[in-house]
Amino acid sequence: MSKGAEAIAALRAGRAVGVGTLTVAAVETATDDFLALADPDKAATVLLSGARAAALGLANQRDSASAQKPVLVERSAWLDPATVRDLVDAGRDFARFGPGPLQAGAVPDQQAAAAALAVARRAGLMPALWLLGSDAALHLSANEAHAATRPATVAIAARAVLPVDGLGPPSQIVAMRSEEDGSEHVALLVGAPGGQAPLVRLHSECLTGDVFGSLKCDCGPQLRAALKLMEAQGGGILLYLRQEGRGIGLANKIRAYALQDRGLDTVESNHRLGFADDERDYALAAAMLRALGVSEVRLLTNNPAKIAGLEEQGLRATRVAHRLPANPHNAHYLDVKKAKSGHLD
Repeated sequence: MSKGAEAIAALRAGRAVGVGTLTVAAVETATDDFLALADPDKAATVLLSGARAAALGLANQRDSASAQKPVLVERSAWLDPATVRDLVDAGRDFARFGPGPLQAGAVPDQQAAAAALAVARRAGLMPALWLLGSDAALHLSANEAHAATRPATVAIAARAVLPVDGLGPPSQIVAMRSEEDGSEHVALLVGAPGGQAPLVRLHSECLTGDVFGSLKCDCGPQLRAALKLMEAQGGGILLYLRQEGRGIGLANKIRAYALQDRGLDTVESNHRLGFADDERDYALAAAMLRALGVSEVRLLTNNPAKIAGLEEQGLRATRVAHRLPANPHNAHYLDVKKAKSGHLD
């Protein structure tokens, strides 16, 4: 396991990690017992994304004026761990009143702070960290931390025949493991492409849409339609990527849903949580295709970022439109993808 994968696992487990000159622990997972040991003087400050700090009303202070840079929140007597956990959870923004004024302070190492928040995002955690004074057993440089957030090499772990309900051509499933962070992704090979560039779908995992049939997105219908198109053309490849919620993770996606219930759109919800519009990266998808011996694809997508992501990695990609009818629950979501994320018809 790489140091980056160890750091992700440590943050998820509520342990401290060194990034550059800083020692951090995730607000979401660090327990009171851990903090009693790591921060006995109750002096730990809080590191937030600039966007989250702005949502908390800190944007008018000099040390948090930019939404593009990490922000440090000074510790106050009333700012105990339970209150901090409550404040950093954007899903609760409309359900509480702020208990007191927050004071921004100078971030001691902007590069390390940005890298540490990037690792938290990669771990599927809220980008909110305790900034501790103690040393950590595991320490990454800022460059190592950034590398951990962009896995780009895979190894084939297992392969088997997989009969799929409703598909005529024989199919195989190939499990692949990222060599950077240990995450597992799969490729479903449907039939055979017949000597031409295969029809390919890069499908980001969506538990709510793919499994439960959520009407809030178009993920489930896109998945099933892609497989049917591959069947009709005699073959194709579906990459099922562990990038839930545009790469923000399942829990954060549910938090985004809670914000959407309050009237925010998908992009606004991501920003309020401290994430970018879209946290996904397609270097790993390109690595998976190369592992299958594929260098040119016909890509089922409405998202130009997917085409650009593969082309940046040296693959050739031709777009095949893949848009499905809207329903009353996801029509606004689809409009926002076009207006704010550049999706195509």
